Amino acid sequence: MSAVHERFVTDKDGRRIAVLLGMDEYAKLLQELEELESLKAYDAAKSTQDEAIPLEQALAEIEKTR
Repeated sequence: MSAVHERFVTDKDGRRIAVLLGMDEYAKLLQELEELESLKAYDAAKSTQDEAIPLEQALAEIEKTR
């Protein structure tokens, strides 16, 4: 992850209680989080012993349940 230029909101005692990010940094952070979630889902799927099925079959099964 690239450098983040955050600013902090502090309480009266000087303790950090919130973070302010620029919109570009926030959007990049969300994008990286989505990528991480995708990688975790991929790893979880690979670790199961489920049989892989073709995409067309998976989509057809999903459509049946709608």
